[in-house]
Amino acid sequence: MKFSRKETVKISIIYSLILIFANILGILISSTIESPGGHIKRTSECVRIFVNKLKNTEQYKKYSDSFYQSVVRAAPMHDLGKIAVDDAVLRNPGKFTDEEYEKMKAHSKEGARIVKEVIKSVENEEFKQIAINVAHFHHEKWNGQGYPEKLSGNQIPFEARIMALADVFDALVTRRCYKDSFSYDKAFQIIEESLGSHFDPELGKIFIQCRPQLEELYNTYQAE
Repeated sequence: MKFSRKETVKISIIYSLILIFANILGILISSTIESPGGHIKRTSECVRIFVNKLKNTEQYKKYSDSFYQSVVRAAPMHDLGKIAVDDAVLRNPGKFTDEEYEKMKAHSKEGARIVKEVIKSVENEEFKQIAINVAHFHHEKWNGQGYPEKLSGNQIPFEARIMALADVFDALVTRRCYKDSFSYDKAFQIIEESLGSHFDPELGKIFIQCRPQLEELYNTYQAE
C-alpha cells in the first residue's frame, strides 16, 4: 500500500517532532551524552543505505517497494520508548546494575506502545505494523537471547532485523558516555563475528557489503 500525500506529510511532521524531542531529551539528560537526535538521524540514513542494497539483492526482491519505504520511515521511531526511561539510567557512564538494565530493556515494549499511539491516525496499516515492530523488536537476537520477548531466527520481524544492524553499528562507531568510538575495522569485525548469534547471518552479510557507503556517511557526520 502506497502512502497518500496526506499521510506522507503527516509522517514527516511526526519525524520532525521526534527529532525535536530527542534533542531536548539529550539536553535534559546531560551535555556529555551524544545527542539522541544524532543517533536518530544517523541510524535512519543507515537504514536507507541498507534498504537500497536489499532492494537490489535477488533474495530480498520479494519485499515490495512500499514495505522498504515503510521501514525507512519507521526507523526514526525505534527508540521512542526511551522517553519513559529514568534519565539517571540513560546517563549512567558505567555498567548497568541488574535493576538499571531491566529499566533500560523496558524501552522496547514502551516504545511499541508509544509508537502505536503516535501513529494511530495514519491509515497505512502496513506502515503502522512495521513501525510498531521496529520499536518493539530491534533488540531481539537471532539466537533468542535478546529482549523483550526472546524471539529467535525468523520469529523476529524482518524490519526489526534490519533496524538491529543499523542500531548496533551506530553504537559501535560513535562515542557514548560509556565508551569511545570503535574504528570501522573493529565495528565490522564485531558485526561479522555476531552473524548467526546476534544478527540474521544472511542479512548481516548484505549489511557488511554496504561498508563503503556507510563509511562515507559517517565520515560526513564526523566532519560536521
